Amino acid sequence: MNQHFPLPASSWRPSRRAVLQAGLFSSAAAGQVVQAATGGGGGAVGFGSATRCLLLFMWGGPSQLDTFDLKPQAPREVRGDFAAIDTAVPGMQICEHFRRLAPLTDLVTLIRSMTHDDPAHLSSAHTTLTGQLPPVNKSDDEPPSRSDSPHLGSLAAQFLKSSGGLPSAVSMPWHTLHPAAPGGTAPGQTGGWLGPAADPLLITGNPAAPGWSVPVFQLADGVSVTRLDQRRALLRSLDAVRLELESPVDRMLSDQQSAAFNLLSSSALHAAFDLQSESPATRERYGMNIHGQCVLLARRLLERGVPFVSVNWHNDGQNFWDTHGDNFRRLRDSLIPPADQALAAVLQDLRDSGLLEDTLVVWTGEFGRRPQITAANAGREHHPWCYSSLLAGAGVRRGSIYGASDQIAAFPRENPVSPRDLGASVMHALGVPSEAALNDITGRPHLLYGGRPVSGLFSGG
Repeated sequence: MNQHFPLPASSWRPSRRAVLQAGLFSSAAAGQVVQAATGGGGGAVGFGSATRCLLLFMWGGPSQLDTFDLKPQAPREVRGDFAAIDTAVPGMQICEHFRRLAPLTDLVTLIRSMTHDDPAHLSSAHTTLTGQLPPVNKSDDEPPSRSDSPHLGSLAAQFLKSSGGLPSAVSMPWHTLHPAAPGGTAPGQTGGWLGPAADPLLITGNPAAPGWSVPVFQLADGVSVTRLDQRRALLRSLDAVRLELESPVDRMLSDQQSAAFNLLSSSALHAAFDLQSESPATRERYGMNIHGQCVLLARRLLERGVPFVSVNWHNDGQNFWDTHGDNFRRLRDSLIPPADQALAAVLQDLRDSGLLEDTLVVWTGEFGRRPQITAANAGREHHPWCYSSLLAGAGVRRGSIYGASDQIAAFPRENPVSPRDLGASVMHALGVPSEAALNDITGRPHLLYGGRPVSGLFSGG
């Protein structure tokens, strides 16, 4: 998949494939705001309360019954192995293994009535990450394409710009994929119909690993910053001649080359990714693992003015939330502890710095798990009809539960929320008008809301 900036820096000569893609996907109209409502929701509860967003995507589908919607009174084959514990909010109980989050629940709203009807990982990931239905619904066969809707970060970046050479949307540690799905990588993680220039900057690898550095910052051997500046000056002189042709391909390549140079030479961005500047105690508090260090990096980027950062739960082929087998051991030993640790650490830091007031934090998967435990292997199967999500910050109600499930968390009992509604709520909180539209790469306008903002999630709603 294309990253936000074409690399490496050692050669700026585009391949034939890149030129063809640029010709297909570039347009002077792409990303242009073509419609905005008068008011556009400005008087509605929660509108525009957020200036930045942290999306924590728990790829694979966490079990609602084993995280935020336990059913202690349900039959043994439903309630499972975990106990429910009290939290800072009277009457709000969560799983015993979220022990770090428990004293911080007065900062969050739990949604216990998330629901849709798509049991496939890839297509439901598209809906979750974009707030729109995918081109092909209920499918693990359809790979990403430029027909996908743009990632929420790509949309937010059209309205909320960073400064100082920082990107407006970042995703890490890699695109989510399912090793057993024919489609492989989940759609909905790029700029989609906005074109490659709208792709979130993808930061790959394990920031907890010794010697890790941001791959896109690495200059080719023998290329210094001085030499990079000389190359940039040369390209500018060549571009002045080339752009007289008014070719959309040339314009796009020039814009992306400029963005790439800015990235490589941005001292602010290099500083943001310098985890060594954090104390060992802080790094340990987030967890010296891939998820914890990605969330710490995300916090650093948000602090420095990046409007949207998405942390995808890493998938190494085994350690992700798709717990068809050995559900309870995997959750207890490998999944919940790092998720709990990182979420608690970032909520604490954002609260203590005052940034939680205008930072929206979203913790969600693409669906939940079937209430009835599979006896043969102690697993839980896909279940999109009822699951849980968590929100915090930026006008979101504190210490609240929104919606409710039935007695075994199989279906919502009240106030159902679709992933499209969740996406619309994110856009609403970021101040994107509900009637706003953007042109795609062919100049055709698209409305950005696939659902309705849930006013009950916000204080005063």
